[in-house]
Amino acid sequence: MEDLLEILEDLHPDIDFETHEALIDQQVLDSFDIVTLIAEIDSVFDVTIPAEEIIPENFNSAKALYKLIERLSDY
Repeated sequence: MEDLLEILEDLHPDIDFETHEALIDQQVLDSFDIVTLIAEIDSVFDVTIPAEEIIPENFNSAKALYKLIERLSDY
């Protein structure tokens, strides 16, 4: 989880990603951020996120995103 939080904080240092639960719904993350996140997750976690998993529910919080990473990998 620390690696993921570091990636997120690099994108938006002013956001508390440990508590924020509406990153997509409140437009904290935009489409460019999502593309960057997907590339960084692939690089750091060796996880490829398929298109069908790129939905708001999986990106609304760091916790949801980390659950997605866990589900798609053995990390």
